[in-house]
Amino acid sequence: MDHGRRFDPAKVGSIALWVGGAGIALSILGFFFYSSSRVSLSWLISVMFWLSIGLGMLFMVMIHHIFDAGWSTILRRPLEHGLASLPWIGLLFAPLILISLFYGEGGLIWKWMASDLPPVAGDVLYQKKSAYLNNSFFVIRFILFFGIWIGLAWAFRKASFSQDVDGASKWTSVSRKLAAAGLILGALTVSFASMDWIKSLDYHWFSTMFGVWFFSGSMRAALAVTLIICVVLVKFGPFEGIFKQSHMYELGRLMLAFTIFWAYISFSQYFLILNANIPEETFWYVTREEGNWWNVGLVLIFCNFFVPFVFLLFYPSKVNNRSMVGISIWILFFHLIDLYYYILPSKLVDWIPVYNFPIFDVALFWDVAALAGVGGICVWAFLRSLTTQSFIPVRDPRILESVNHHG
Repeated sequence: MDHGRRFDPAKVGSIALWVGGAGIALSILGFFFYSSSRVSLSWLISVMFWLSIGLGMLFMVMIHHIFDAGWSTILRRPLEHGLASLPWIGLLFAPLILISLFYGEGGLIWKWMASDLPPVAGDVLYQKKSAYLNNSFFVIRFILFFGIWIGLAWAFRKASFSQDVDGASKWTSVSRKLAAAGLILGALTVSFASMDWIKSLDYHWFSTMFGVWFFSGSMRAALAVTLIICVVLVKFGPFEGIFKQSHMYELGRLMLAFTIFWAYISFSQYFLILNANIPEETFWYVTREEGNWWNVGLVLIFCNFFVPFVFLLFYPSKVNNRSMVGISIWILFFHLIDLYYYILPSKLVDWIPVYNFPIFDVALFWDVAALAGVGGICVWAFLRSLTTQSFIPVRDPRILESVNHHG
């Protein structure tokens, strides 16, 4: 049966584009007619969710090259297509920067931006951090971070697609050297970006592990999306006979490793801060141990770690298409909840007592709209790229090793 004829990336991409446009339109309406602050947070959560997937894919491409991996060669092309979303995510992130700089009196999202107004004005902690946390440098870093990520994505895609044309082995060497520098740049930029856009929501807080937390979540999300993409491509034909149980097993092992890594980083951050018992650090967790946020924290322990950890321990679970798609969706959902846990309490405390925070309320509509808006554009960018190149890097020197991989 020719499944491939039923797979029309252009048609699905058009639907995704319409969904994205509708989500963006609804978010704009919500900003002006519901709550500019709450809808802005919805947009920040959504952008960071989809950005984490894109950055995780970029790291997976670089890790593939730096280790000269053979088994993952067939996975590299879907990852490269996924990198096509990064310029669009940068464009969708830009309104948050513009709103913070020019809408109202500033400080709508990052309260330290209202540096000439109380309570930031006269804040000793802000004054000590103002050399880093100032509007001009913030914008410069935003441009620098996305410039590096988009530049790396362009370079890896260029090398890979060029190899499809001429089959030259030099492109493999170019990509490996680029990955060596890219991993350093990626580690630095992702760490500082997560501190800029999430941690600085509570600019009083100190944490040296924050960037690693965001990296671990990004890798888990990217692995989950990659697996879902591969299973869908198998179902509709392009990956049939190419993506095998052995590849799924390897992805499952990586998902297990980063599940443990996420738990290690999250627990270590909590344990060290609470054990040190320094007020400038503990307040962040004290806020999240009140009311419903305590329940959200427990959900993350059991659902974002314990359930996928136990599930991924067993070999049969890691080689079953349906169960692996299920756990991938599970991981993505609770990765989103993890971002909620880190972002929302930092701002909701300004206008709703955090212990009265409603887990389910009308604001969730705007969260869904923002997720659809950003996600629709990302899916469209991925599918548009998918139509321009082959589904696998056909002339990569390791392609046969990957196709014949047995785990």
